[in-house]
Amino acid sequence: MAELRDALYIDGVRLPIGRARPDGYYAHTRADDMAVRALRALLDRVPQLDPALIDDNVWAATSQVGDQGLTMGRSTAVLAGLPKSVPGYAVDRMCAGALTSITNAGNAIRVGAQDVVVAGGVEHMGHHPMGSTVDPNPRFLSEKLVDPSALVMGNTAENLHDEAPDITREQADLYALQSQERVAKAQADGVFDTHVVPMTVWTEDGWRVVSVDEHPRPGTTLESLASLKAPFRAGGRVTAGNAAGLNDGAGCVLLTSPQVAEQVGLRPKMRLVDYAFVGVEPETMGWGPIPATEKLLAKTGLSIDDIDAVEMNEAFAVQCVAFLNHFGIPLDSTKVNPFGGAIALGHPLAMSGARLAMQLAYRFDTDDSIRYGLTTLCVGLGMGCTVLWERV
Repeated sequence: MAELRDALYIDGVRLPIGRARPDGYYAHTRADDMAVRALRALLDRVPQLDPALIDDNVWAATSQVGDQGLTMGRSTAVLAGLPKSVPGYAVDRMCAGALTSITNAGNAIRVGAQDVVVAGGVEHMGHHPMGSTVDPNPRFLSEKLVDPSALVMGNTAENLHDEAPDITREQADLYALQSQERVAKAQADGVFDTHVVPMTVWTEDGWRVVSVDEHPRPGTTLESLASLKAPFRAGGRVTAGNAAGLNDGAGCVLLTSPQVAEQVGLRPKMRLVDYAFVGVEPETMGWGPIPATEKLLAKTGLSIDDIDAVEMNEAFAVQCVAFLNHFGIPLDSTKVNPFGGAIALGHPLAMSGARLAMQLAYRFDTDDSIRYGLTTLCVGLGMGCTVLWERV
């Protein structure tokens, strides 16, 4: 059997994340146009790469209807003006959509089937609210395959609090405040400027350029977080302040083989080592990153102490605190999410994994002490995903 090649991460870009509201950034912008803007911006950053060399264009979306339908990978390639020889396809693994695009692309490169692949994700939750176009099979509930709470993500987070009673509402709010503060500092330090690209959008006041994430709430305090209501159950602990938002966004990354990187003159930031997807009880899907990470560490012979950097999606604060507690990582450790996460930035479902990869790549690029890094997230209907990256 031939030895696997390396799949190298070259670069990545995303749009500023918008709020999924009638007055949000992208209320009057198509999802596929958002994806095309990200794709064009990514290729503009590697002018030495002939677009005809792209072997595939892989895009994820959770609601694959309307302006997120029509096989996003192929349609965005055509809309972006890539050579008609560039194929593309769409994937869906809900919150892990972009990371699935990336692992699929990495696999194609590792086995030698392809050399250059763009992988990304887009989610316009303003146009397609979570679950608005799906028709869950009645057997889920009639045959008690899942509890009704499994179909409402906020309820799954409340269930997680039930199973981990040591994680209090106050701890969740403290983690949420930390996310807001870290995002504010990262914005001030220009961290996101390295991979966020502006986009011109139409608003009721005319055209405007958006260039900064819309979701963060500067000035958040523990007092303001404590005042928020828990909408999912009476006396609950999950609020709009300690959970990710409903958002619109698009982002993609470029992966290549070492041979093409060398021939074209591309500088890789990290390489994809391995990954793990797992299933967990749908009612407590927030546990997902823990067994996914455990499985990946077991496969690779590493321990959590060997991991220098973690970028974790913050679907809910309780999920993040559970991960930190399990692996013995302090709540305020800068090993995990030093630039904040989705509680402050927002979570456009299928796009978020691409953002995690971009932030991890920035850490590789600016901190020579990092050898191994993880991108990890929980996934609706009970799954987890963790990807291992290494310095090239």
